Parts: sequence; C-alpha cells; structure tokens
Amino acid sequence: QVQLVESGGGLVQAGGSLRLSCAASGIIFSSDTMGWYRQAPGKQRELVATILTGGSTTYADSVKGRFTISRDNAKNTVYLQMDSLKPEDTAVYYCNLKRLTGNYWGQGTQVTVSS
Repeated sequence: QVQLVESGGGLVQAGGSLRLSCAASGIIFSSDTMGWYRQAPGKQRELVATILTGGSTTYADSVKGRFTISRDNAKNTVYLQMDSLKPEDTAVYYCNLKRLTGNYWGQGTQVTVSS
C-alpha cells in the first residue's frame, strides 16, 4: 500500500512562488514514476510534471520554464517548485505515484494565485 501526503499549498500573489512537497510512504520502488497533476474548477485533471528515478523530467507546456520538479529518493519525497505564478495556475494540485501495477494519488493541496 502506498500513501502520498502533499503539503505547501496556499494563497500567493501573481508573480510569487510556492514549493509543494509530497511524502510517500509504504512500499516504494526505485522504478516508480512520481509526478504532479492539477485540477481547476470545472476542468479535467491535467499533468503538470513528472520525474523518473534517474531524474528525467517532463513538463506541461504551460509551466515550462516556471516550475521545477525534483525528487529525493532517500526520503521518498517529490517537490514542485513553482515560480512566476499566474492566476491560471490556481487549482488543486495532486501528487501521483505510478507503477505497472497501480496508480496512487494524494489528497490534494489547494494553490490559489491572486491577480
């Protein structure tokens, strides 16, 4: 069983920064892919960024150059550094762990960017 607990969300003005953290517990494999998704009101959940064990990353076009995903394998923790935030980044952000046998989600953390 895997549990994911996010933290670090909040209210910030446009142009500001936030850092999200996701601590994973349970049986974690080095081959697991970890990532962040977000869901704004009335919209579908969308990919923000993913990171593999070796450090390879992918980003949504909308966040490239502003967000940085990183991973501490020793701590089973993944981070999302969000800079130059925009009002359209407002959403609930979810941590995700993906493996061949399953897909796990955190409870989500709210990020609100005011204009």
